[in-house]
Amino acid sequence: MKIATWNVNSLNVRLPHLLDWLKAQESSGPVDVVALQELKLVDEAFPHAALAEAGYRAVSNGQKTYNGVALLARSELQDVVRDMDGFGDEQKRVIAATIGGVRFVSVYVVNGQALGSEKYAYKLRFLEALHDYLAAELDRYPLLAVGGDYNIAPAPEDTHDPKTWEGEILCSEPERAGLRRLQALGLHDVYRLFPQAPGGFTWWDYRAGAFARNQGLRIDHWLLSSPLAARARGARIDLAPRRLERPSDHAPLLVELGPQA
Repeated sequence: MKIATWNVNSLNVRLPHLLDWLKAQESSGPVDVVALQELKLVDEAFPHAALAEAGYRAVSNGQKTYNGVALLARSELQDVVRDMDGFGDEQKRVIAATIGGVRFVSVYVVNGQALGSEKYAYKLRFLEALHDYLAAELDRYPLLAVGGDYNIAPAPEDTHDPKTWEGEILCSEPERAGLRRLQALGLHDVYRLFPQAPGGFTWWDYRAGAFARNQGLRIDHWLLSSPLAARARGARIDLAPRRLERPSDHAPLLVELGPQA
């Protein structure tokens, strides 16, 4: 099973990129499940027909202009749940579904804007709620995969310039502690389970030629429960979509899972 997570930063704009990318993957085996973030469209405008033509079913949790998450799959999506129960929030940042016996969650954590801001406080509250939500999901679904844009670089090596980023937004200790709490539930950062070359990032600012200089951050992650992590065969970031004209500022993160023992 091949799974991917990708913040497309407007599905309306990036739909051709997504469709071309899905088709390009077929030569090495199609992507079975895709978690998308930052759709920036309402559910009624979701491009189900175009994705169905490409061989994918989909469920979405969208809103106009901002946020929005989705799951795409080549097989049936069951037991779909939108949002986190008990966390009163109009922002559409979570969707879950069971696909092929695995519980998948697509999550888009708020950026946080700046340390000490209202959005930063909201981010920390969101991470607390996400912890409780995923703890309950793990109780029900031992095979759990949580993919998304977490807007957190876990460690200095996940930034192009630790001197600039350490202690700042996306890299502050409270944010990182929130991510570690998620991992302490028994969720593994699958990218770091494999040897990786330095400078492996998933996001680059549009400004100042950041991508050309590889001045990025690794803020998109797959967190897998222990039984799933044991099946992981590899994890890689695909830079090709980021090289396109009018790209998303994020690149897809792909993980390959072996069959269940």
